[in-house]
Amino acid sequence: MMSSMSDQGEPRHDRPESTTGGDGVGSGDAARSTGLGASVRRWVSSRPRGVVVTAGVLAFALLGGGAVAAGAATAPDAGTARVAASSPEPAVTVTPTPTPSVDPARSVPAEIPGATRLRTCSVTGAASDARLAQFEGSVVNAATGEVLFDRNGSTPARTGSVLKTLTSAVALSVLGPDARLTTRVTGDAGTGAVSLVGGGDATLSATGSSVYAGAPTVADLATQVKASLGEQPLTQITLDATFWNPSDKWDPSWKRTEQTIGYHSEVTALMVDGDRANPAAQTSPRSTDPVARAGDAFRSALVAAGVVGADSATMTQGAATSGTVIAQVSSQPVGRLISQLLPTSDNTLAEMLARVSSKASGADGSAASLTALYKSVFSSTYGLDTSSLTIIDGSGLSENDAVPSTFVARLMIQVLNREHGLGVVYDALPVSGKTGTLASRFTGANAVARGAVHAKTGWIDTAYTLAGTVDAADGTKLTFAFYAIGSVQDDARAALDTLTTAVYNCGDNLANG
Repeated sequence: MMSSMSDQGEPRHDRPESTTGGDGVGSGDAARSTGLGASVRRWVSSRPRGVVVTAGVLAFALLGGGAVAAGAATAPDAGTARVAASSPEPAVTVTPTPTPSVDPARSVPAEIPGATRLRTCSVTGAASDARLAQFEGSVVNAATGEVLFDRNGSTPARTGSVLKTLTSAVALSVLGPDARLTTRVTGDAGTGAVSLVGGGDATLSATGSSVYAGAPTVADLATQVKASLGEQPLTQITLDATFWNPSDKWDPSWKRTEQTIGYHSEVTALMVDGDRANPAAQTSPRSTDPVARAGDAFRSALVAAGVVGADSATMTQGAATSGTVIAQVSSQPVGRLISQLLPTSDNTLAEMLARVSSKASGADGSAASLTALYKSVFSSTYGLDTSSLTIIDGSGLSENDAVPSTFVARLMIQVLNREHGLGVVYDALPVSGKTGTLASRFTGANAVARGAVHAKTGWIDTAYTLAGTVDAADGTKLTFAFYAIGSVQDDARAALDTLTTAVYNCGDNLANG
């Protein structure tokens, strides 16, 4: 199952060829025979068979083709000969251009322009590890965009928490890194009625102790309410979670154990502390009514602030009764929220950013709006092919999310290059053996890649995933996305680490075969 710290830390793969005539050209072409041909023979004798075959074909094409062309240019045409014999005009003599001598040291270039590089480092064994079950994956050279490794990379599949990197990219595009999520209290003087209006900020805290550093508090709201009401008695408190449809709070594909164990809350626009029973614990049981829990915290804060009648005021859930703002608090900036959600894989925070992004884009904030939203953003802002995306949620908890691994690997190029503000995502990614949900991973033989992999982990019951960037041993910057899908166990994490380490060791010499 997926987690917040649930990614445990989520806490739940001779001899040279000979050619006729020595160099494949006519014996009369002395310059080629002693220059380029001799050079080819010397070059061939020092190369492995696989390279020689490729070079032989290229040499034949370059040299043999040249001989044919030369013959075509110098052979007399029969019709021309007859005309020349009967014509009073002198015959035209075609003099072949002399072939320049060839410097043997330069006769065969190290790389032929346009030729595909022959790569020899294989990770097939690591990619075939049974622990990876039904494996899909992609590796891309971040500098050239060349796909170095592909296993069903164009096939959409469940991503687990890797999807949180997509959600973060959407929020950065739609909301911007400096946007803040606001919770308001509305009311009209003299009525004795106020409304607590949620704006999708899951970090609003009931206490000063929260997993979300710098979170706003209900105590601050209550102090402002007291200043506004003075000695006016409070008679009615309305809890407004209608920023999106309050009933659109739990996807049928999610397991309720995510809620009871403490990895994920219901997705309501009004809540406190991510609806945790213990605000200071990353993994903590969530309630069946986040809005009511927020109301209880608000009432307690009003009483503590000395608001008259707060202890006995009637409390209901529904739409606000006034549009006049008498108090408000705001979350940390979106960029900061992303730096809080990615290292710990916070499901609730990811869902809130997805829904608020939907609202800000002009949609209704529903889960059903997310596929269209993500397709629009990734096409228009990031220039990626979104034709095969299916987005059920913002966290990646659903098995019905479907994103090709190549799509994620290509997005990670922009993350690595800090394009479109995505440096926020790169800086928040867990680092192999050092931070976040990768802090305790990449051990043993895989420790060689500690600090070199910046990647998002993922875990649901039917998938373990890993996607991000690799600073390879040869200095090459690579991006990747790996999915282990199906009947997977906890040991799939180690198999993913081993495969990623193999990619680290290969660098730009990574072979697809």
